[in-house]
Amino acid sequence: MATRVVAGIDIGGTNTKLGLVDQQGTTHRSQRIKTGEYSNSSFAEYMLAIRNCIEEMIKGAEQDLELIGLGFGAPNGNHYTGTIEYAPNLVWNQIHSITDEMKKYYNLPVAVTNDANAAALGEMKFGGAKGMQNFVMLTLGTGLGSGIIVNGQLVLGHDGFAGEIGHSSFVLDGRPCNCGNKGCFEAYVSSIGILKSARELIQENQENTSLSSIPTEELSVKHIHYAAMEGDALSIQIFKQTGEALGTKMAEIVSYLSPEAIFLFGGITKAGDFLFPHIEGEMNRRVMKVFKNKVKVLPSELSAQNAAILGASALLW
Repeated sequence: MATRVVAGIDIGGTNTKLGLVDQQGTTHRSQRIKTGEYSNSSFAEYMLAIRNCIEEMIKGAEQDLELIGLGFGAPNGNHYTGTIEYAPNLVWNQIHSITDEMKKYYNLPVAVTNDANAAALGEMKFGGAKGMQNFVMLTLGTGLGSGIIVNGQLVLGHDGFAGEIGHSSFVLDGRPCNCGNKGCFEAYVSSIGILKSARELIQENQENTSLSSIPTEELSVKHIHYAAMEGDALSIQIFKQTGEALGTKMAEIVSYLSPEAIFLFGGITKAGDFLFPHIEGEMNRRVMKVFKNKVKVLPSELSAQNAAILGASALLW
């Protein structure tokens, strides 16, 4: 008997990741294509390349696989309409229908949402949120994405774009954000935001940190983590400052939603004890007494390698 699988597709500005995932979360085949290689192609041609990749994976599998649906995680993906709408990091920066294109090739269910929503569903189906009905997922990368689950359901809003916590206000008229606003939360706790904070602190304390020996354009969050592990006080301060910022905003999230847990996904979570105690401490310091010490702050249990594929496939599973 053939193993039933869903094609999980994560569309990114640099790479598009694809995998065939069964109901237990096993990825049977995976591939990636470079999104940028289709920058001079139409959206229809790009969708055809995805279809061809799916077919290659099915044919190349060691066992019989039955494709039962396709799930897409995409920037500005709209679950209601099956479209990508004005995604700033994609060359097709208008409205394009994923579902219409895939229906040319498959008479199967096709589901679309943004990448952070997909990550939240993946956590609920395959990760640490199994059995939870109320939780929030924050994805910390170049930007900050968020997926919200309330009473077991993904919160989408009336237009499909609810849950943009990264673009809620954090500092009035603060740093410019890629969305065009100023002072967004994302501008302070994404990797770009953390590095901006780090460069500001290094400029003020050049004599007191090993980070000053790293060229500005080469500085990464990994460098800061390694320096913190070596006891560099400024690096430890950067994680403390970031943790307190996260905890401050998460206290707001708790007041709105009263979740069982807030999950963090992304490379920054590897900072572990340099980060999480400050998040929890600041969050519990700021919440109302009725919420104190009730909400867990947890790293995602999805592997970084397959998280996007698992999340996209969870849309169908």
